[in-house]
Amino acid sequence: MEVASFQRLCYLLLIGLVILVSIRSWFLHVEETNFIDCSIYSPWCTFKNRFQATSNIFLDTQRPTSRDHQTHHPHHPLDPLTIQEINKALSILQSHPPFISSFPAIHSLVLEEPHKPQVLNWKKGDPLPPRAASVIAFSQGHSHILSVDLNTAQVTLHEINEGSGYPILTRDDVAVALSTPFADAEFNRTILARGVELADLTCVPLAPGWYGAKEEGRRLVKVQCFSNRGTANYYMRPIEGLTVTVDVDQKKVVHLSNTGSDIPIPKAQNTDYRQVAQNDPPQMLPINPISMEQPKGPSFQVENGHLIKWANWEFHLKPDPRAGVVVSRAMVRDSETGRMRSVMYKGMASELFVPYMDPTEGWYFKTYLDAGEYGMGLTALPLDPLNDCPRYSYYMDAVFVAADGSPYVRPNMVCVFERYAGEIGWRHAESPIWGKKIREVRPKVTLVVRMAASVGNYDYIIDWEFQTDGLIRIKVGLSGMLLVKGTPYKNMNQVPKEEDMYGTLVSENVIGVIHDHFINFYLDMDIDDSNNSFVKVHLTKVDTSPGESPRKSYMSAKRQVVKTEKDAQIKLKLYDPSEFHVINPSRRSIVGNPSGYKVVPGGTAASLLDHNDPPQLRSAFTNNQIWVTPYNRSEEWAGGLFAFQSKGENTLGVWSDRDRPIENKDIVLWYTMGFHHVPCQEDFPIMPTVISSFDLKPVNFFDRNPILRASPNVEKDLPICRPASAA
Repeated sequence: MEVASFQRLCYLLLIGLVILVSIRSWFLHVEETNFIDCSIYSPWCTFKNRFQATSNIFLDTQRPTSRDHQTHHPHHPLDPLTIQEINKALSILQSHPPFISSFPAIHSLVLEEPHKPQVLNWKKGDPLPPRAASVIAFSQGHSHILSVDLNTAQVTLHEINEGSGYPILTRDDVAVALSTPFADAEFNRTILARGVELADLTCVPLAPGWYGAKEEGRRLVKVQCFSNRGTANYYMRPIEGLTVTVDVDQKKVVHLSNTGSDIPIPKAQNTDYRQVAQNDPPQMLPINPISMEQPKGPSFQVENGHLIKWANWEFHLKPDPRAGVVVSRAMVRDSETGRMRSVMYKGMASELFVPYMDPTEGWYFKTYLDAGEYGMGLTALPLDPLNDCPRYSYYMDAVFVAADGSPYVRPNMVCVFERYAGEIGWRHAESPIWGKKIREVRPKVTLVVRMAASVGNYDYIIDWEFQTDGLIRIKVGLSGMLLVKGTPYKNMNQVPKEEDMYGTLVSENVIGVIHDHFINFYLDMDIDDSNNSFVKVHLTKVDTSPGESPRKSYMSAKRQVVKTEKDAQIKLKLYDPSEFHVINPSRRSIVGNPSGYKVVPGGTAASLLDHNDPPQLRSAFTNNQIWVTPYNRSEEWAGGLFAFQSKGENTLGVWSDRDRPIENKDIVLWYTMGFHHVPCQEDFPIMPTVISSFDLKPVNFFDRNPILRASPNVEKDLPICRPASAA
């Protein structure tokens, strides 16, 4: 018996060694390549990705738009770094004296945007401002912040982060975190005791958050595993209670928690969401294929890969490894003068906070900052033509940087398309009873910029939608899989009334744990110029005096220009409402109103966590739905520049408490969308998309309705599509 056990252990260790060699061979192959195509190396070009002993995942790598990135050159001050520029920055870093003997891991290498006045003063045809790279590197336990001047080939700034937190994990860090447990004998024995073979194991790297001094001074990753036997949806088959804490720099297991040995692994039956696994048709009437067709092609133009022009809008668009997409220099054409007017200098998703509401050993730390710990762009995989994006979409690739500094391409990461869904831009009809035969209707067509990040089990679809009436709608869709917890219960009649399951029993032995999603958006509004003010428009009830009116009361709007940051920390109140405007006090309409835009809130769920709870300290941006701060180019990430294992001492909440002046200044508006998610059975095994949005809407920006002169649809201008049977 002992001999058999020893032989089996040797067999398991041999498998682990093969896995380690396989990972190393993958990375050696990738690192020797100067130009990585993620359609080939997709598992290693993203983070929070999965490691599988055997893989049956295939990606559709169709590329509707083909570009030669090797010869691309920048045309705009905000264009992302090209492959040539990345390689040049890498060469400069390799010659930088502190890095000659030991080159660091590159966690981020992106364009260091020129100072704002340089961008605002630049005109097409002018020479570009000096190009520079902003670099975050990690070496020997320290995070390095560098600026690399590509014109002078010099490192012009080199600082070491003295605060808490670390950069986003690299793919090398992920590989270490996921391979280290397989070299640990206790881990292998535990997996075997749970009845799972190594070949059926899928493990994921989880950010640990911050929970005290014992976790400081070293980069830790929590590793949890699932059984993928019989399903592609391994998330529904957790090995509950097994958590391995890995020191990724020391490459060793520092703790193994195994508290769920009595909890069965849920069955694979009915968990696979892929079309090939669906044996029965849906119980509904069939829906015929539907598509919006554009015989003349799309109405928008893309100049030099990044400048979007459509209808009365013009803006710069680029992918970003952390934010996903960045919209810059958004301008709209004045409907009366034809002049392009500034609306927003820069907009992007700044941070996401996803806390799970389970305080037990294997769950308390699941309080993720997805942008700062994993990267929304780094976790975005190629979009699926016709399903993610409709026909006639324009696809934009991203060029990102691997840990060794080499560039790689993420194809089709962003799409741009026009949307028409039968919505109405404006309308009015007069009843014939008054002798007037009037029916005027205008269709609404919008322009959508879309990206989708697959951050582990969850998929985030983020849309920036531009309307011809000047409105910008920022929309977030949530889909993917629940992060579930194994349980011995198969039916609610087995659950003791006093037991808190921290969620909902969504299938046999499967609990969908309650959680939140908060998405903070950075919105550098420049209404007609950089100097703007923030205005609260408080809606109050006014009681009429006796005999004044048959009415007892009415509503009044009282405007207050906010002076400092703390007064701009806004918690939305349903029964004490206000509007929130960003105005330019120096630019007046034809009747004397200040030009402005207002936030129309949506997705208003608020965090219920204690403000001193460690995850809430790190994500203090969820303490309010709206914040306003003075523009500071170093304050862009609401959860801090170094979010991984941070304490939260350099975040939006800290900056705003400085209470700096914001009246008639260059200001930044921050809006936090929120979703409470109490899972239900309809979320199993994959969730229908849940969508919410908020708007940036013009307020006295135009002198009248900017789409008053828009044309209606007429039959002769539209394509005629006939059923196949009528052809």
